[in-house]
Amino acid sequence: MKNTPSVEEHLEIYRKMLMVRHLEEGLGALHKEGRTRGPIHRCDGQEAVGIAATAVLEAGDKVTTTHRGHAVYIGKGMKMRPVIAEIFGRETGACAGRAGHMLVADVEKGVIGGNAIVGAGIPAATGMALSMQVMGQPNVAMCVFGDGAAQTGICHEAMNIAALWKLPVVFVLEHNQFGLTVPSDVQSSVKDISIRAAGYGMPSEIVDGNDAVAIYRAVGAMAERARRCEGPGMIECKTYRLEGFSTSDMGGYQTAEEIAAWKARDPLKISRDALVADVGETKLAEVEAKAKAEVDEAFATALSDPMPQFAIDEACNPYSEAH
Repeated sequence: MKNTPSVEEHLEIYRKMLMVRHLEEGLGALHKEGRTRGPIHRCDGQEAVGIAATAVLEAGDKVTTTHRGHAVYIGKGMKMRPVIAEIFGRETGACAGRAGHMLVADVEKGVIGGNAIVGAGIPAATGMALSMQVMGQPNVAMCVFGDGAAQTGICHEAMNIAALWKLPVVFVLEHNQFGLTVPSDVQSSVKDISIRAAGYGMPSEIVDGNDAVAIYRAVGAMAERARRCEGPGMIECKTYRLEGFSTSDMGGYQTAEEIAAWKARDPLKISRDALVADVGETKLAEVEAKAKAEVDEAFATALSDPMPQFAIDEACNPYSEAH
């Protein structure tokens, strides 16, 4: 088992985090122009969780995520253009323009999708882990969920059965301090939600959710444990949602001081500071320029892609002459 990413792997994690940041900023700008369809749930400041956690997964592993799952999509190997095209309802989207930004999926990549229902990815990942166990597959399922979802009843039920049956599932709690607009200390009776794992007889660990290397190490170790048929585990990643709940959020409940303090610990900055000694400023500048260019090109191409065509099945049309 490898506990630490190589320099090349960390650089790839950094590159993907950069791409997701550019994606979120681009979506925010387009929303202000009135060009998005409905609110967008941005993950600025949280990129390390989705990218680093999925970096430990293998091709046959599966992952579910939330309505704020863009980093998970890109982290698990989806390309930027089909993700953007899907968000804007284009025919070339990952789901042919039918899903929208909260429900993007790619079965071939093991991305079972985001979910607009809070907590719904938790039982879905648990069910996939049961399937893997029954079929004797050497894979793991991962669920990335938030502190708001941790308060749902289905979270308790899924974790209890996962531990009881020693299912190969890793629960990655993306603790971003808010459930919608409600601070975590108002919705949870405990500060560290992962201590609940002990009640299910599963191990847990708390890590800095803005440190990609720390996430990679912790999630990687828990995933390897699951592959050895030793059961599920939970990793609580402490991070912060820099933007509002969605692009329609009026704000006012986050202090400027709190936001500034978390911005000083931006996951992109933490990874960049760690990488500069290994690869140098020139290499990082090259990676950063290419990441920005790739996202810009993906936006330009996806936004020029055609809308899907829908056809009415006359045999089922109650207004057709046949009826």
